[in-house]
Amino acid sequence: MHESESEVVSDSYRPHGLQPTRLLHPWDFPAPAPGWRDELQNHTFLHTMYCQDWSPNVALSESYDEDQLFSFDFSQSIRVPRLPEFADWAHQHGDTSDIMFDKGFCRAMIEEIGSELEGQIPVSRGFPIVQVFTLKPLEFGKPNTLVCFISNLFPPTLTVNWQHQSAPVEGAGPTFVSAVDGLTFQAFSYLNVTPAPSDLFSCIVTHEIDGYTAIAFWVPQNALPSDLLENVLCGVAFGLGVLGIIVGLVLFYCRKPCLGG
Repeated sequence: MHESESEVVSDSYRPHGLQPTRLLHPWDFPAPAPGWRDELQNHTFLHTMYCQDWSPNVALSESYDEDQLFSFDFSQSIRVPRLPEFADWAHQHGDTSDIMFDKGFCRAMIEEIGSELEGQIPVSRGFPIVQVFTLKPLEFGKPNTLVCFISNLFPPTLTVNWQHQSAPVEGAGPTFVSAVDGLTFQAFSYLNVTPAPSDLFSCIVTHEIDGYTAIAFWVPQNALPSDLLENVLCGVAFGLGVLGIIVGLVLFYCRKPCLGG
């Protein structure tokens, strides 16, 4: 049994142009019996819709413990799972009409109230922090995926570009943006690669609202070429086999005098 919580962007730090809506509340879920509370773990489910004057002008993300489950494609009015394993869940929701109502309400707040509050509310900014790492252990010559992780993102408007040896790279997957606990967002971008020892990849993130650019580089580190790794594993297996034979012979000759007596 788990406690469920729902959180959204705090109104006290909301700048002009970003309007979150609260759709779920902690009291929407039944309270567990007091006897179970010592064994419970706290988890957070975030259903966050936001609209802004920048791109995207409206978006929705749903995450569990800061791992994004779904986004929403407003052009087709469907949930989009971040991972294929979530596809069945994406089609089981029947709240599309509620989401479209909240979209209209959020845009109305921007258009009717936003201009009146401009200059009266402090503007918040989060300069993106970028990291790049591989999705699987690094082996040269074996397909892998580079992950560009962007944190400390606010407002959630950005452009992600990949480069290889300073040349633009095409074929990167879509950028997934989701809210995290507090007044920030995070984003992921994925690029399928086959690493080589001379590789130099860079993930370039531009915060569109102020033009701030952050760059993270990735070069192979602590990697074994695939053929060398296979030879090492074969050598270890052969060595263990020889050791087993030697131990067996020693035990056999040690037991012979006992059997003869």
